[in-house]
Amino acid sequence: MIDHLYQNTILKNPKSILIILLIALISFGYYSKDFRLDASSETLLIEGDPDLKYLKEVTNRYGSKEFLVLTHTPNEGMVTDSAINNLLSLKYKLQSLDWVHSVITLLDIPLLNNSDAPLQERLLNFKTLKDEDVDKERGFREILASPVFRNFVISEDGKTSGIIVNIKENQKLEDIENKSDKEIQIFKDQIKKNNHNNILEIREVIKSYDDIGKIYLGGIPMIADDMMTFIKSDIIVFGLGVLVFIIVTLWFVFRNLIWVVVPISSCFFSVIIMMGLLGLIGWKVTVISSNFIALMLILTMAMNIHMSTRFIQLRKIYTNKNNHEIISLTTKKMFWPILYTALTTIIAFLSLIFSEIKPVIDFGLMMTFGLITSFIITFTLLPSLLSFLKDNKTLIKEDADSKITSSLGKISINFKNQVFITTGIIIIFSIIGISKLEVENSFINYFSKKTEIYKGMKLIDEKLGGTTPLEVILKFPEKKEDKLDEDDEFEDWGNEEKNDEKYWFTKDKIETISNIHNYLDSLPEIGKVLSFSSIVDVATQLNNNKPLGTLEMGVLYTKIPANIKTEIIDPYISIKDNEARISLRIIDSQKDLKRNELIKKINLDLQNEFGLSEDRYKLAGVMILFNNLLQSLFKSQILTLGLVMLGIFGMFVILFKNIKLSLIGVVPNFIAAFFILGIIGMLEIPLDMMTITIAAITIGIAVDNSIHYIYRFKEEFKKINDYKKTLKTCHSTVGVAILNTSITIIFGFSILVLSKFIPTIYFGFFTGLAMFFAMISVLTLLPSLILVFKPFGK
Repeated sequence: MIDHLYQNTILKNPKSILIILLIALISFGYYSKDFRLDASSETLLIEGDPDLKYLKEVTNRYGSKEFLVLTHTPNEGMVTDSAINNLLSLKYKLQSLDWVHSVITLLDIPLLNNSDAPLQERLLNFKTLKDEDVDKERGFREILASPVFRNFVISEDGKTSGIIVNIKENQKLEDIENKSDKEIQIFKDQIKKNNHNNILEIREVIKSYDDIGKIYLGGIPMIADDMMTFIKSDIIVFGLGVLVFIIVTLWFVFRNLIWVVVPISSCFFSVIIMMGLLGLIGWKVTVISSNFIALMLILTMAMNIHMSTRFIQLRKIYTNKNNHEIISLTTKKMFWPILYTALTTIIAFLSLIFSEIKPVIDFGLMMTFGLITSFIITFTLLPSLLSFLKDNKTLIKEDADSKITSSLGKISINFKNQVFITTGIIIIFSIIGISKLEVENSFINYFSKKTEIYKGMKLIDEKLGGTTPLEVILKFPEKKEDKLDEDDEFEDWGNEEKNDEKYWFTKDKIETISNIHNYLDSLPEIGKVLSFSSIVDVATQLNNNKPLGTLEMGVLYTKIPANIKTEIIDPYISIKDNEARISLRIIDSQKDLKRNELIKKINLDLQNEFGLSEDRYKLAGVMILFNNLLQSLFKSQILTLGLVMLGIFGMFVILFKNIKLSLIGVVPNFIAAFFILGIIGMLEIPLDMMTITIAAITIGIAVDNSIHYIYRFKEEFKKINDYKKTLKTCHSTVGVAILNTSITIIFGFSILVLSKFIPTIYFGFFTGLAMFFAMISVLTLLPSLILVFKPFGK
């Protein structure tokens, strides 16, 4: 029924089909202008993570500004006259940029220990290092000794300082929430464009100050912009690299311009139509899915090589038939094997939707639609183009049997036991390696050491208190339960003032904040810790090292100028919500850092050592979100692999209607995938957002070779009725196609090592390696199993 419909609608109307495809190409090509990229932090999170929602609440409550960070290591001492003048010049240059709200440097830090005036007066009339009448060495020592600024805006060795560049607030997205999706998209695109221009502008400023020392740029806006640049670069490099390699491969295999142009046309149509579809529905490409164009080219080419190779083989056998008849015969013989190979690969990519990680889910869905597009184009465009060619134009020079496939065939026949022993060793190795797999990873290590992202983050991590933020939110009991400090004689005031802000600062609260602050500061994995306790320590220093009473704190809080209160106190306490915030940063580049263990330890210690119930505190921040992502990777790996294995085995049973044959067909590919996971484990390379997809994708793509081989073996065995002779025939026919497609896929994936994003490099290298092992396995272990178990009868 399907075959009859296909023959009458597609093969008998090549001109009409070609016109329809050209219209589709032009239409989707138009919408490809709306093809969008996305490098926002949300693309690296678990879908619907409740910790993300809570972090947004915390950010709204305690305030947050968008900013860039510059690390500044001057060539000379930090407080020499020339160093201060250079830093001041850089500050004013940055401040003059129209998108910059404010610039905070070492020169803007209030020096409160430079006089003996009362504390309140010092707060109102503070001095800074840039003031002429300040003892700069004394002021610098004060900053270095400050519980707030040491290891935060100045490194402990005093050689590197941080420069905070606060960015002017954009129009809030909420202001345009009633606008159409198109208007919102235009708004977001404009923000990205502005951010890109801002980064270019500030880098030009930094470049003009190269002679004063080492300056690195950091911060989320810079990382997001650089990631966008990486994605664009990867798409272009991967796409062009794979395309060039495919053209070279096609010429090497066929040595006929026709057999280069026809498959390349299928690739071109598939990619342009898919890009247009993504643009039309507003589906954005992230750093994880940036290789989808390269993968589409690779997988479309694999389909076309199998079709082309079979057409050429049939053309040589049936010399009395014309092109149309050969096309009809080719599509009839290849429709089901290619359909099932497409479906098995789709199952592999669809399994990624259970990963909970948004970019991985999107990648799986994009590739699913891409494979459907490639399949349709392969069975419409390729036969339509071939139908316009003369019979003699499709012929290629007769080649001798491939020495590689012939040798692998001999190994399958003569060295079956050695093949099985080697397989057993590989299985044992894989089990040991898989047991060593871990998910601990560092965001810093996602980038090449040559990139500014890496250099800046590494310096901030080591010198300025760490990079990955973690928040500890302490929730205090209702005010009626608070115990006031008896020494403060609160009883002298009337009860009507109980709700005044100054009454919030009780001894229990201050001690709780201080004790937990000190505990967190003692952990080796944690860099800078900031909280209200830091402010209390500063106030104690300024009060001749005499602790302030809780009443004094309350009174001082009410008298501190609003601008200082907003900057140094409000980010750490919320009187209205009766809670305090302890902000800390993790030293992300620490070699032995175990994030999940650290989070568990902090949770247990807060409960057991400090007696806090679960409703009295909560951990939040990027650290929690990143750890949630990492912990979901194991679950994703097991779930996706399990679904792929079950789905593909089911497909084999439906296709071959033989459980024994189905088991024989899937085993070589499963072993290849597990072998790669074993190698990753043995090399102690942690799983990340991309390496978790390797095993599932390897099985999904590599199993295509098994389907083609078994399908052809079954067809030839009916004619030859001899296992060894059938094996030799298959190795010299479909085996050659498997070799050619595998080489294309292997080297196609290898192009990904040119990326600047380390997970993409690992993905390309290990998937290519897995495909190599899968090809060897399909051309040695699979035929050996067929010879031993004889699934087609005696």
